[in-house]
Amino acid sequence: MANYKDIHGTHVETVSSDPSNPVNGQIWYNSTSKTLKGFTQNPAGSWATGNAMNTGRYSAGATGTSTSAIAFGGRITPPNAIQDVAETYNGSSWTEVADLNTARFQFGSSSSGSATAALAFGGQVPPTTVNAETWDGSSWTEGANLNTARYSVAGCGTTTAAIAVNGSSNVTETWDGSSWTEVADISTDRLAGRALGGSSNAIMAGGEEPASPYAIYAQTESWNGSAWTEVGDLNAAGHVAGGAGDQSSGMIFGGSRPGRIALTEDWNGTSWTEVADLNVAANHLGGAGTTTAALSIGGVIPPDASTGNVEDYTSPLDATVTFEVS
Repeated sequence: MANYKDIHGTHVETVSSDPSNPVNGQIWYNSTSKTLKGFTQNPAGSWATGNAMNTGRYSAGATGTSTSAIAFGGRITPPNAIQDVAETYNGSSWTEVADLNTARFQFGSSSSGSATAALAFGGQVPPTTVNAETWDGSSWTEGANLNTARYSVAGCGTTTAAIAVNGSSNVTETWDGSSWTEVADISTDRLAGRALGGSSNAIMAGGEEPASPYAIYAQTESWNGSAWTEVGDLNAAGHVAGGAGDQSSGMIFGGSRPGRIALTEDWNGTSWTEVADLNVAANHLGGAGTTTAALSIGGVIPPDASTGNVEDYTSPLDATVTFEVS
């Protein structure tokens, strides 16, 4: 019969204090407390239903953390009403704040901003717009416009350093806090992908071909401030997904393939790994936070209705447990 060492490659050690960096499944005997202990890890994390927005919508901009975020703009369907509404989140409830100056949906927004510093650019008014606005915690101010109008743009960054990628036009522009500058185009023209990071270091994943046959992509490209480079693909092609995190530790959730999906994938700077699914499959999602504490905001759920649904992702939990021994 196999013993513990044969199965796990290590003896049950006797130690005077618990190890500082145990591995999943490790067991030890603590001679000080005279207890048998073990270490367990939940590698997937989990999504939990949070409090909904006051105004349900899809294709809204969003930024911040899981306990301090802002969502703005978007569209309600039915009756397909375009929104200028902005709401802030304090970790438990949503509060309506000052509206955008220009109602819009399918636009780019800052992924690394905060509930008091956000950026909205491009999108559908309609028509497609170049308009850009910044949020200072109390009001929205129109700033310098994009050089190229587009919708379904992938955007990320902050109010002083952002990037607008593709959309309905195969153009990349960076923002320095005062003006937009056209830079190198991404390798594959696509719209409705998800960008994470900033103006000099970003990734863009997924998306849809802008013209027939409307292929959906799993492709991920990395931006170093001057050029785009293909890196590890998503495990599942998709578009109009939510996202959180940045270029070295990011997350993509929900979206279309082309039907709505609940899939969540985690990016470690090199490759994507599937983790816990959303509770409700949805697309056209807003997102905020990090890979250890993220928010999925709004979107479209069956049967083609916009929603104010919010889900909160909690990172994997590590725990040392004590075994009852007789």
